[in-house]
Amino acid sequence: MIEKEIGEIRRTLIFDKTAITTIHGCYVNGNREIISTFEQAVGMMPEEEVEKYLALFKKVLSGTAEKNLIDVAFTSEQVQDSEEHRLLMALKNSELKDKEAVDKFFKLVTESLAMDENYVILLTYNVYDVPFRASDGRRVDAESNGVYSYILCSVCPVKMTKSALTYDATDKSFHPSTVASAIAAPAMGFLFPAFDGRQANIYDALFYTGSAEEAHEDFISAVFRAKAPMTAAEQNVIFRTVLAESLEESCSFNVAKKLHKQICERVVEHKESKSDEPLSVSKYQVREILEDCGVKEEKLESFVESFDEGFGKGTDLAPKNIVDVKRFEVRTPDVVIKVAPDQTHLIETRVIDGTKYILIRADSGVELNGLNVSIEG
Repeated sequence: MIEKEIGEIRRTLIFDKTAITTIHGCYVNGNREIISTFEQAVGMMPEEEVEKYLALFKKVLSGTAEKNLIDVAFTSEQVQDSEEHRLLMALKNSELKDKEAVDKFFKLVTESLAMDENYVILLTYNVYDVPFRASDGRRVDAESNGVYSYILCSVCPVKMTKSALTYDATDKSFHPSTVASAIAAPAMGFLFPAFDGRQANIYDALFYTGSAEEAHEDFISAVFRAKAPMTAAEQNVIFRTVLAESLEESCSFNVAKKLHKQICERVVEHKESKSDEPLSVSKYQVREILEDCGVKEEKLESFVESFDEGFGKGTDLAPKNIVDVKRFEVRTPDVVIKVAPDQTHLIETRVIDGTKYILIRADSGVELNGLNVSIEG
């Protein structure tokens, strides 16, 4: 799913626009034991309560694509005949009215997911009458592009609130409030089926992780019978390792600086183009940058081979997963230097009398612990 499609479905979770009628839940303790299950009719809830539930579901459709939001694909064999796909379709097609399927899903998640604290599994069903959009993107309400129905799952930790002094209007004073259990932001969740090309795609689900460093392999394996995609954090570590080990001494400050700069420039250009398609970087594009930096052919071939070993042949990476497009950081054991990515020209390296230095251009505006200072000649 592209960002526009994710945003379009997120907007179906607004209080006065949503078609959600019920919310199903399963409260689980840290020992994987179900404490209780519940089904709440949205029409019987106060607006404020509904808004809080919708916020938890909207969170599952937020974050960065390919970092927090990851496509999970089913094989043709799974779609044709598999227990995991049949269960998801039963949940969707029954509009969560198939109690046996709902209970089976809760049991499946509970048995596979271990968390250090209590958590709640929230499940809902929604229907969206997809409006037709002209080639220029203009919405045409008089025409419909079909109906998209989907299920949303949100898995949220339940945390104990701290006791605090709260104001009591009846006696105009403060009193200690009681400790209570409160639902926190989702740790994971998913949308099924995916909304690709503004229509349902039963071959895909959109998985959400609250942390780019957590793959939630047990959950993905149990629910989708699929291998968990490599996390953004894992991609970053592997990419840096591939560069360092394949280039060896050729992995210089200037080479790394130019690679970072050019990838950041591509991100900016893609954003300015307003393209709907997500940006990706291939091993050959990285190789081209390295070659332009003067890296020798044998090192370039070593990089390509190591890239395939680390990520698999034919794999492209999201730029934001391999470089920090908002920060350029140089670190030594004793010093850390941070500059904006578009100001990397302010930093260079020199060897003076056999000693290596990192030089920072400082023409004006120099401060030391907040004090404006001058630099002596």
